[in-house]
Amino acid sequence: MTATQDSTATAEPKQRSFPTIEFTDSEAGAKVFPSSKSRTYSYYTPAKRRATMYEDVTVDVQPDPDRHLTQGWIYGFGDGPGGYPQDWTVAKSSNWHEFLDPNEEWDQTIFRNNSAVVHQVELCLSNAKRARAYDGWNTPWLKFIERNIGAWMHAENGLALHVFTSIQRSGPTNMINTAVAVNAAHKMRFAQDLALFNLDLSEADVSFDGSAHVDVWKNAPEWQPVREVVEQLTAVPDWCELLFATNIVFEQLVGSLFRTELVMQISARNGDYITPTIVGTGEHDYDRDLNYTRTLFQLLTRDPEHGEANRVLFGEWMNVWVPRCLDAARALQPIWSQPADKAVTFASSLDAAVAKFTVLLESLGLDIPKELAR
Repeated sequence: MTATQDSTATAEPKQRSFPTIEFTDSEAGAKVFPSSKSRTYSYYTPAKRRATMYEDVTVDVQPDPDRHLTQGWIYGFGDGPGGYPQDWTVAKSSNWHEFLDPNEEWDQTIFRNNSAVVHQVELCLSNAKRARAYDGWNTPWLKFIERNIGAWMHAENGLALHVFTSIQRSGPTNMINTAVAVNAAHKMRFAQDLALFNLDLSEADVSFDGSAHVDVWKNAPEWQPVREVVEQLTAVPDWCELLFATNIVFEQLVGSLFRTELVMQISARNGDYITPTIVGTGEHDYDRDLNYTRTLFQLLTRDPEHGEANRVLFGEWMNVWVPRCLDAARALQPIWSQPADKAVTFASSLDAAVAKFTVLLESLGLDIPKELAR
């Protein structure tokens, strides 16, 4: 054996060097905090002791750089700010995320609740045709339905498509936008229910002109101020003003005046149990929509930082919309005399609507407009 071979055979194996693992407490899962061992996430504070399904599927689903995106919006519009800009309304909030829908509406509830209403309406209309309920209605009442219920269908459809649908992604949080989207679905479904009702009456063996509502909505003097207000609403760019003007002012002074204080009060006296059943679904929808709207605006008027400025702002909005809606309401007075059996007067109906509107404004901490004291 040579010397070279001997030195190679006896040489020790080459040692490899590995970096030493050093724990810096910056790795995932290293930090210990009260709920660090919990298998549930607690990135928000639920309204009650336990988070609801509504909160889990809506809270913080819509990102917000003030809460999570430290690098700012990761997407945006080509000619403007990114994401969901808070300056899409002049109203201010110190925490928009504080709003949670008291109705807890989300995808599943939208379909479940609307399905129940659709089934109710279908059953009502089916029973009416089977029992030939329309045959017992007098001519003045049929004329009232063909003209006025048909005309109101246009108002509901206009608000659905050009008010609530147009602003259902304009709010700064997913919770606000979800509530508005549900509001749009309510309006659209109710307008379609009225259309189906009109179609059934058109096909029944009674004197009913199913196309009369088009001319009434376009040309009838008593309906033109209502149509004007609906069209003016569709031109408002501020989503919060639009929500306030529609759900707080218009629906109280015009919508509820027509639906609750007229149709729901006189239908039975004219031998009609079908119309209040259908219109009642719209009333139920508005009751839920007013519930979330009241909660949102109470947060804004009671905001510790911006509450006073918001109350002044809402007063300015009322200076614009209350006179318009009162004019539209008073223009409807002639239709109170159309039914054969007049169970209520226009004056009493308007007083009831104004009283409810006043209570609503008081719950928001807003001053009562001078127009309502006349």
